[in-house]
Amino acid sequence: MKRALSLISRIHEAGNSFIISKLKEIGQGELSPSHGDILAALYTKDKITMKEISKRINRTKATVSVLVDKLEKSELARREKSNEDSRNTFIVLTEKGKALEKDFKRISQELNRKLYNNLSEGEAKILDELLEKMAKN
Repeated sequence: MKRALSLISRIHEAGNSFIISKLKEIGQGELSPSHGDILAALYTKDKITMKEISKRINRTKATVSVLVDKLEKSELARREKSNEDSRNTFIVLTEKGKALEKDFKRISQELNRKLYNNLSEGEAKILDELLEKMAKN
């Protein structure tokens, strides 16, 4: 019986529910798990173009634009025009967005502990490798 997609969907839904409840706990209930993808990208690089974000999180530019709008409204990020090329817009974290990084990492660690709870290191590694293979299909 092949039911990987069904199981992955259930895991995804449970993960999103967990993230949403944790965001509410820290007063960021207006955000969705999709915003976490953008924040994660910004926590690794000071400023990043909309195009780069789209590639990293595998979303259309239009979707990224809507997500960034919400981050701006929440005062977690802001748009900044490129000095070199006015066609490029960078997304930059605000101080409020930078301050959220500690909670962001804590929530991510909690979620990973829940996901991998009953797996050995070897099993977790194999699972990750298999999921990577499936994602490439």
